[in-house]
Amino acid sequence: MALPLRKAANWIKAAWFIVLIPVTLEVTQAIHNDLKPFGATINNTTQTLWFGNTVNSAVTAIDAKTGEVKGRLVLDDRKRTEEVRPLQPRELVADDATNTVYISGIGKESVIWVVDGENIKLKTAIQNTGKMSTGLALDSKGKRLYTTNADGELITIDTADNKILSRKKLLDDGKEHFFINISLDTNNQRAFITDSKAAEVLVVDTRNGNILAKVAAPESLAVLFNQRVMKPT
Repeated sequence: MALPLRKAANWIKAAWFIVLIPVTLEVTQAIHNDLKPFGATINNTTQTLWFGNTVNSAVTAIDAKTGEVKGRLVLDDRKRTEEVRPLQPRELVADDATNTVYISGIGKESVIWVVDGENIKLKTAIQNTGKMSTGLALDSKGKRLYTTNADGELITIDTADNKILSRKKLLDDGKEHFFINISLDTNNQRAFITDSKAAEVLVVDTRNGNILAKVAAPESLAVLFNQRVMKPT
């Protein structure tokens, strides 16, 4: 489809969320967002899309059916200066059971914002999650939230009271590690964790933080575990 020059320029400048059919990759919907999104998640119960607006330190809620903006929340309203660096949203996860959204706010000392999905209001901020705590994964049934950071830690949080239960340095090998993303196998209490400083994916026991295996990978950035295609052992 050819677009007039002006419209094409506006399309490129705009931010879009594209909905695809998984098998054919056919585009079924293009949802506009006036602020550029980085991370995204969906509450399947309320059919609400949540986008992290990293450069704006904000989060936007959008109706997945209509594409209409339901609301927006600024998470860190400090003005950026040479001395001040507002925390930036990175990863988001939604808890369908409680209509809560968890958002990692990254910086030298990161936080996790806890947002009321119904009212789009900040409930609390979980402090002291380490340097650049980008990775974020939720076990809704187990009431556990996990985050990883550039300090080489796996941090476990109780979502019942939003308190940190444990933090463990996964590797003590004298090397630099930045555990950037995480995906869960909740049935088997495992976490798959990527390390941007190493060509491997760690398989970790979420009950104690012990490393179960290391999977070689050309580069280690994002990871997604699919329980449906797991073969029985």
